[in-house]
Amino acid sequence: MIESARQLRYSIVVFNLSTIFTGNHLEQVLHMDRNDYYGGESTSLHLTQLWKRFRGSEQPPESLSSSRDYNVDMIPKFMMANGGLVRVLIHTNVTKYLNFKAVDGSFVYKKGKIYKVPATDVEALKSTLMGLFEKRRARKFFIYVQDYDENDPKSHEGLDLNKVTARDLISKYGLEDDTIDFIGHALALHIDDSYLDQPAMDFVKRVKLYSESLACFQGGSPYIYLLYGLGELPQAFARLSAVYGVTGMLLLLAFELSIDHVYLGLQVEFDADGKAVGVTSEGETAKCKKVVCDPSYLPDKKVDKVARAVCIMSHPIPDTKDSHSVQVILPQKQLGRKSDMYLFCCSYTHNVASKGKYIAFVTTEAETDNLEVESKPGIDLLGPVDEIFFETYDRFVPTNNHDADNCFISMVSRLKCTLAIVTEDWLMCFAICAILH
Repeated sequence: MIESARQLRYSIVVFNLSTIFTGNHLEQVLHMDRNDYYGGESTSLHLTQLWKRFRGSEQPPESLSSSRDYNVDMIPKFMMANGGLVRVLIHTNVTKYLNFKAVDGSFVYKKGKIYKVPATDVEALKSTLMGLFEKRRARKFFIYVQDYDENDPKSHEGLDLNKVTARDLISKYGLEDDTIDFIGHALALHIDDSYLDQPAMDFVKRVKLYSESLACFQGGSPYIYLLYGLGELPQAFARLSAVYGVTGMLLLLAFELSIDHVYLGLQVEFDADGKAVGVTSEGETAKCKKVVCDPSYLPDKKVDKVARAVCIMSHPIPDTKDSHSVQVILPQKQLGRKSDMYLFCCSYTHNVASKGKYIAFVTTEAETDNLEVESKPGIDLLGPVDEIFFETYDRFVPTNNHDADNCFISMVSRLKCTLAIVTEDWLMCFAICAILH
């Protein structure tokens, strides 16, 4: 069966299902993966797999209960309830294989304390994050964002947000630096302050999306999260892909390793013009027109290193109103850093841990070689932890010209705790379908 699968000519070959592609009845699609599971780095691990990854042959303690009770995401991310990603999932009909649950809370760190993130004019007036006069100024800003309609000039108040910078827009309302911090980083979800000197349109749309997503549920956050963890996404797409005749092949290794165009087990074949024409594994080549993959298969420009601490706890994060699932953002200025730090916490209520257990992640861009010290501000907010694991990832961005080489490399961010950027990758996949038809 494997040999016959390789002998076909495919429209698209996809490396691992963290770059998700379902195909359709009009085209031949082949999924290939070096692992024995779908999802690549975006998979979820049970407890035994987690221990093997971080501690080798050591076994997890019996006090943590059954290994199969755990589904620990390697790149955990929440989804905006009203975001583009949710619409893509609905459009592809993969939601029939998935179950979601609202996330309990969204918080921001300020001067050593954790506060709930206000996202509307009503919440601004109730928030303890700001003083009395600042609440009024913030309320006016939120009203502007909520009323803003790109197609209604009356709502623009004389501002062209494609020309006016975010800094200029914010200055109109006289907001304080700490307020700008939580709006830019906890609502608009920017990882640094470079957005302030960019056109304000994207900034306003991000804040508006946060508010709209918050209104989707009567909970305390704009986020939703998958039951059993994010690893359910590639599994669900694998099921849907099978319906459309996509061929899947796991645990594939390269028969010959060459210096060019091969990385960790699968080799992309190029013609004389530098265009991808096939993929070789175990001495057999599957011919294709396009290749879709993440940067681990065709690594490109390294942009930074991401530091992460994975923690198992027996309690929720303190000062988050006993939330079983929560995101806490620590803006860069509050920590004296160049980039933000993110706390992600989920629990047994999302079926990612055994009863009474919580999984927390501390994630940030590595700015030093001392991972434990760098993660300390976030870890200190967690309280006592039962187990803790540290690791770093290299983060790559594609620099190739996909029109020239027919290789479409995704750009899944390992830093931010939301899945906004993934939507762009999936829309790229749909565009490939349009090109082929």
